[in-house]
Amino acid sequence: MRSQHEDALPLIMTHGWPGSVVELLGVVGPLTDPTGHGGRAEDAFHLVLPSLPGYGFSGEPTEVGWDSARMARAWAELMRRLEYTRYVAQGGDVGASVTDAMGRQAPEGLLGIHLNLLAGAIGIKDKLPAGSEQERAAHDALNTFMKDGFGYFLEQSTRPQTIGYSLLDSPVGLAAWMLDHDTDSYYKMSRAFVDGTPVGNLSRDNIVDNITLYWLTGTGASSARWYWEAGRTQAAAAAAGQTPPPVSVPVAFTTFPDEIWAAPRSWAEAVYPNLAYFSEADMGGHFAAWEQPEIFSTEVRAAFRPLR
Repeated sequence: MRSQHEDALPLIMTHGWPGSVVELLGVVGPLTDPTGHGGRAEDAFHLVLPSLPGYGFSGEPTEVGWDSARMARAWAELMRRLEYTRYVAQGGDVGASVTDAMGRQAPEGLLGIHLNLLAGAIGIKDKLPAGSEQERAAHDALNTFMKDGFGYFLEQSTRPQTIGYSLLDSPVGLAAWMLDHDTDSYYKMSRAFVDGTPVGNLSRDNIVDNITLYWLTGTGASSARWYWEAGRTQAAAAAAGQTPPPVSVPVAFTTFPDEIWAAPRSWAEAVYPNLAYFSEADMGGHFAAWEQPEIFSTEVRAAFRPLR
């Protein structure tokens, strides 16, 4: 979606699971047309919102190897083909992993990245600060997730095809798998679906749109395979004693209070020593762009303003 403002900065945004491009539609207006949403013309973006391989409208991979690093390379090639020579990238959930990989690969033209999930905290959680009340709360939330909300992750990273048969056979099974997660952020999605209580822009209709996109395109199984790919990549790197290269572009991070674990600044700096921007939003959770599109858009504008 191109902005009417000629000097708009190209931005590629990546969704997650069990989301899709549907979760990003609410920010299209505020980011491409900031003057119509309380912003300034100089904060406008041209948006590229690709569907992850195996999700929604994208093709189902026909070979193994489509992990975050390969998706990141594909996104860089996509931006090159669109003739965007200067651009930024943003992501949450799976999109945070893909965007993180872009930052580590630092393709030509990438100016910086913005994330709203600190996925890198999982691998080093025992080394992260725990001195302040905020840091201890983040540890508690992350530990709770690992103990009580990690079932879908383990299943999809080890046996995605097994659960995939259920996800392709029954729309009720698909909806239950996508909605039933024992964390506050996913509970919002369940609550909005079951009793119609919206959380910002996260409404029952929008959730049904998202589930329907998976169902009509038959991508319940193929979307789950990203977790299997990620698990294989991490296991291979650990066996070889390899560590990922550092992120060499500026990193911006926004903590939303109802995220699965609301990462404090000290955690973001531990994962990204070159952190250039950090902010704590007043509202929003795991599906930040979906729940609070205006707040999310304000954060994205602020994060990338110094890179224009």
